[in-house]
Amino acid sequence: MPLAKALELAQEYDLDLVEVAATARPPVCKLMDYGKFKYESAMKAREARKNQAHTVIKEMKLRPKIDPHDYDTKKGHVVRFLKQGDKVKITIMFRGREQSRPELGFRLLQRLANDVQDLGFVESSAKQDGRNMIMVLGPHKKKTEAMAEARAIADARKAERQGRNTGPDAAADDDAALEAENAAAEAEADEADDAEDADETDAEVEQPTEVSQDA
Repeated sequence: MPLAKALELAQEYDLDLVEVAATARPPVCKLMDYGKFKYESAMKAREARKNQAHTVIKEMKLRPKIDPHDYDTKKGHVVRFLKQGDKVKITIMFRGREQSRPELGFRLLQRLANDVQDLGFVESSAKQDGRNMIMVLGPHKKKTEAMAEARAIADARKAERQGRNTGPDAAADDDAALEAENAAAEAEADEADDAEDADETDAEVEQPTEVSQDA
């Protein structure tokens, strides 16, 4: 079709004449609403990014003689990470004479693996790495499945809140509440890691004699 005729048709139907195959002979054009096409393409790209899954390796540090309460707290973080579809690197940190008792760390890793076996599996068995012992847990659930489940739960909670609160600011309040819950969970995990790092520093400062005796 001649270019002039194609332009005439585009004007008649209030559409745009868009070249879709410039290298073809002759070039191929299409009548379309170009603004709508750009909008739909942007929405598809946004949805694809939303569903894209990035595998993250979280790390949790423990001591061989960890307190039962601290162990439960750490295990709770590991459970949450596995539910989110993330891998978890478990590090047992040995200090001083603890380095002569690697079986303590091995038993602790086995205990943790058994406690979370419904959510994850041992991807990398326990192995010694200097003064630390490391094990990697992998989730049974894929990251995309975990993300879809988390969105479904969030939508259900949002619908429940909207049922109780039908005011004009209900949707904004729901989104803010969900963001606050996620932020609180992340802050709790970061606080636990910071506390563990602080304990490590204190132990090294307070026990110089013990370390030098082993040396």
